[in-house]
Amino acid sequence: MNDIHVPHPDPDGRRSSIVELRQYTLRPGARETLIELFEREFVTGQRAAGIAVGGRFRDLNDPDRFVWLRRFPDMAHRRRALEAFYTGAVWRRHRDAANATMVDSDDVLLLRGPGFVPEPGTGEVVATVCRPPDATAFDAYAAVHLGPRHALHRTEHAVNDYPRLPVRTGVDVRVWFGPAGAPPWPVQRLRLEPVTTGG
Repeated sequence: MNDIHVPHPDPDGRRSSIVELRQYTLRPGARETLIELFEREFVTGQRAAGIAVGGRFRDLNDPDRFVWLRRFPDMAHRRRALEAFYTGAVWRRHRDAANATMVDSDDVLLLRGPGFVPEPGTGEVVATVCRPPDATAFDAYAAVHLGPRHALHRTEHAVNDYPRLPVRTGVDVRVWFGPAGAPPWPVQRLRLEPVTTGG
C-alpha cells in the first residue's frame, strides 16, 4: 500500500477511515535511531500487514518526541492488521530495538477521518488538537476556518478491540493539519517536521 495523500478529505465521511495519531516519548537522543529503524523496517512491514502508514514527524518543540499516523478502513480491519503485524516476523525481529528507544508509546488518539501525509517538500506542519465544548459550536467554527485540505479528524468512540495497544479514552477531540484561525477553546498545537527519506 502507498502512503496516504489526502488533498480533498470527504466532508460527509463516506470515505473516512479509522486513524491512529500516535505520539511517542523517547529516551534522550534516541529519536533518530527509531526513525531510521521505522523507515527501514516498519513502514513496509506494516503495509504488508494491510496498514496504511501516514505522515511521520519529528516534534519541533520536543527533541524526544516522534509523531506518526496510520489508517485502516474500519475497526475490524484494524484489529486483523494489528494482529498480523505485531505477531509477524518484522515486529518480532525488531521490537526490542524499537522498545529500547521509548519511554511511552501510549499517547494515542483513535480518530475517524481521512488520514494525512504532507505534500512533498513540506518543511513544517502544524497539527491542532482541540476539545470543543459541543459539536454544534465546533461545526460553526469549522465552517468558517477549516477547508478540505485541513484533513479534519474526530474522535472515534468505538471500543478499542486490540487492547494490547492502548488508546486515550474519555476524550472528544478534533484534529486538523495546517494553519487556521484560532478556535475559542484550549488547543494543543504540534509543530511537526516531516520525516523524509531518499526513496
